[in-house]
Amino acid sequence: EVQLVESGGGLVQPGGSLRLSCAASGFIFSTSAMTWVRQAPGKGLEWVSRIRSGGGSTSYADSVKGRFTISRDNTKNTLYLQMNSLKPEDTGMYYCTNAIGARGQGTQVTVSS
Repeated sequence: EVQLVESGGGLVQPGGSLRLSCAASGFIFSTSAMTWVRQAPGKGLEWVSRIRSGGGSTSYADSVKGRFTISRDNTKNTLYLQMNSLKPEDTGMYYCTNAIGARGQGTQVTVSS
């Protein structure tokens, strides 16, 4: 059974940082591209960032480019999202997804003063 468990969310002030983690199991993590998506209150899913299986290729939505960094540790079956210079518009539920679209339960990020 595929399991993706996100953690690391919380309440942070504008300009602050958070590091999200996604623990994966039930599939061969090291061969799967992984993606972070988010959903703001009352809005649809928004693609945030993607990393290829080997970690050497990453891509970002324009809204987070230069502030967020996606990475992975294939020895720990874990995906990360380092989020810096957070803005109120980054508020939402953050999910990790694998190459076949499985998604975790999400972790809430709230950016507010």
